[in-house]
Amino acid sequence: MNSTLALINSLSNTCPDSFSKLIEISEYRKIKSGTQLVMQGEITSKVYLLISGVVRCYLITESGKEYNKTFYLNDSLFGSLTALIQKKPSLFIFEALTDCKVYELEFCKLMELCKKDMHLNTLYTKVLEATYIKYEKRLIELITLDAKARYLELKKQILDVDDLITQYHIASYLGITPVQLSRIRKKIDLS
Repeated sequence: MNSTLALINSLSNTCPDSFSKLIEISEYRKIKSGTQLVMQGEITSKVYLLISGVVRCYLITESGKEYNKTFYLNDSLFGSLTALIQKKPSLFIFEALTDCKVYELEFCKLMELCKKDMHLNTLYTKVLEATYIKYEKRLIELITLDAKARYLELKKQILDVDDLITQYHIASYLGITPVQLSRIRKKIDLS
């Protein structure tokens, strides 16, 4: 619980009373590897605070091809934000890649609290800002970096990425095939 408060305070200084309100609308859950927290096409109502584990966000095209959008690790906040805000079906699937521990919050209850509590409203704003900054950084990487540079950047962001996430998922995130990733790894090892 103290690490959760520390995470929240790292984003925005939140008073203990506001933190207690968050905990009141939260449900602590243990999630098994392979569990889909949000399904593609589902009208979702929840956001998550990942305490431990790895979650991926991905979509499946009509042809059945998977594209990984994001990996979430310990101390991440995630949810299908566009779907939540617009009250529309999620374009993405959120799946636990490992056993995870999360706090699950009803988005509409969170929004109600944000209207009444300035600390929580500031926290929500800070989370949105951090999410946008991360998204923009990812977009710039996709536009400006080649596959090897994207892989090296991912390794900087997730130090033990090769141990945590399968080659297939890493390759999908990088926009390449597993064979291409294997070749990149080989070249890096030879360097």
